[in-house]
Amino acid sequence: MRMVLRAKLDTDKASRLLQEGRMQDVLGPIMENLQPEAAYFYEEDDKRAMFFVFDMEDSSQIPRVVEPFFTEAGAELHLTPAMNQDELQRGLQQAFG
Repeated sequence: MRMVLRAKLDTDKASRLLQEGRMQDVLGPIMENLQPEAAYFYEEDDKRAMFFVFDMEDSSQIPRVVEPFFTEAGAELHLTPAMNQDELQRGLQQAFG
């Protein structure tokens, strides 16, 4: 299932990761794990933020996806399923014939 993950990093923890040169050590495994079809990095509400679109096969993967954001960066997360246009059309066809 296609998922959208939005993460807002705790400013103090993220700054510490940057100052210690560890941000890539944290992001590298996350990116490798997610294999996102899209990844964006930006500012939101005066915080460093990230937006990923990726596939998740099973909900049991949620802890593996979210825990690095919580433990390493004290992030606020929003994780939700999403559809592209083709998937929306298929879903509407199934729902309304």
